[in-house]
Amino acid sequence: MDLSKLGYSKPLYILPFDHRSAFATELFKKQSIDDLSNEEKESIKEFKMLIYKGIKKAVENMIPKENVAILVDEEFGEEVLLDAKHNGFITILTIEKSGHEEFDFMYKDFKAHIEKFKPDFAKVLIKYNPKDSEELKKRQQEKLKIISDYCHENNYRFLLEVLVLPTKEQLFEVSGNREAYDKELRPELTAEVVRTLQAKGIEPDVWKLEGMETVLDYLGVIAEAKSSGRKDVGVVILGRGANEEKVQEWLKVGAKVDGVIGFAVGRTIFWDVIEKFYKGQIGRASVINVIGKKFESFYKVFTFSSKTD
Repeated sequence: MDLSKLGYSKPLYILPFDHRSAFATELFKKQSIDDLSNEEKESIKEFKMLIYKGIKKAVENMIPKENVAILVDEEFGEEVLLDAKHNGFITILTIEKSGHEEFDFMYKDFKAHIEKFKPDFAKVLIKYNPKDSEELKKRQQEKLKIISDYCHENNYRFLLEVLVLPTKEQLFEVSGNREAYDKELRPELTAEVVRTLQAKGIEPDVWKLEGMETVLDYLGVIAEAKSSGRKDVGVVILGRGANEEKVQEWLKVGAKVDGVIGFAVGRTIFWDVIEKFYKGQIGRASVINVIGKKFESFYKVFTFSSKTD
């Protein structure tokens, strides 16, 4: 593979709403997606259409459409995907099962589902720590290699989201303090994950990674992402459901780093307002307006933070 042809270097502002298990377990208090009633499934589809309309509102007001990506699942977001594609948005199709600790394809014939929607990107979420068991890492690597190769052989870009969750031993090392883990251990572990997966032939065009505290932390990861001629490979910062202030901190720092091309903030933008709508506390118009404004606010934070300050 010609590594110099990998990547995506244009600005990329993603509002991910491919969540499925979270709606089932947190909003509807079910054990899993399988326990949802037909009525509840239709409600989730409605939630996703409202989120999409909020994105459209932000585009009408401020954010350039050519840089906005719609990241949603087929199960509850088919109508959104089709409309977004028709209206010229960048589309990103999630292809992993939701709510699983180990990555697996949502559909065995995942290729047919990608061909159905012809998204700009196929996206996978993995939970991957260098200290995971070798068997677990090997299984995930094998599946990631399949989707990575498929994307590059069929003119789709590949977006890989990585959550580097702490092991018990790593948490013990920082006295059980998750913030200390994020600051002291996660940046180096993330760089190691990027390096390891690339060595296994897994080649994302864009890495979707957790926010970091310092420019140096980002630079270490970017160096690995762009290594060996991968000059156009980019990184977007995910929100991880953190509060708005924390996500803004991550974006302000990341925006100063060449190679960080944007962000992917989802739950921080939409969860509270969707929950209020579900409880009947606000109406559809309010949902759309709030989501639009919050998306705009993160766009402002990222784009107004100079890379040279």
